[in-house]
Amino acid sequence: MAVDFSSFDFLVIPGRENAPADHWQSYWLGAFANSTRLIQADWSRPEVGAWTERLDAAVEAAPRRVVLVAHSVGVATVVRWTAAQPARARAKVAAAFLAAPTHVDDPDPSFDLVRNFGPMPLAPLPYPTLILSSRDDPRVTPEQARAFAQAWGADLADVGELGHIGSAARLGLWPQGLVLLGGLLARI
Repeated sequence: MAVDFSSFDFLVIPGRENAPADHWQSYWLGAFANSTRLIQADWSRPEVGAWTERLDAAVEAAPRRVVLVAHSVGVATVVRWTAAQPARARAKVAAAFLAAPTHVDDPDPSFDLVRNFGPMPLAPLPYPTLILSSRDDPRVTPEQARAFAQAWGADLADVGELGHIGSAARLGLWPQGLVLLGGLLARI
């Protein structure tokens, strides 16, 4: 069955420092007319309360159900928001595409800026979810990504060695990601 892309809105949730023009999320924003970037007041110092409040307002304001397309600490934003707003998440979220979920509970000092998003909620998510994991991601190990997928009741896609699946990977429109997104949307 073909997916009707006009029956929902894409809400793109970038990670820290936003998604520059060469990031796959920015390409997707240009490709899907019914997509919106979640804008944060401070991209350099993510704060869980502010980031989840903006996500809540965007989901509430969306005229249709949304497909969340999150990257890095944007994934933690989605999961923390879902834990805080389970009824709204069930009613308004059609699916979630979660790329490179930063392990915000990692004790390494390089995670200090995102540690306020922890502890990462580990309850099942109430909507179809796909986690995309890279074998050489410095922000989450494949084992931790697998643990997140299991806890959240999500499917897991190994995308090979793409680092943190961001601009440095030079993915452009990221055809492999679009195919995986299509598979997720077919479950809606």
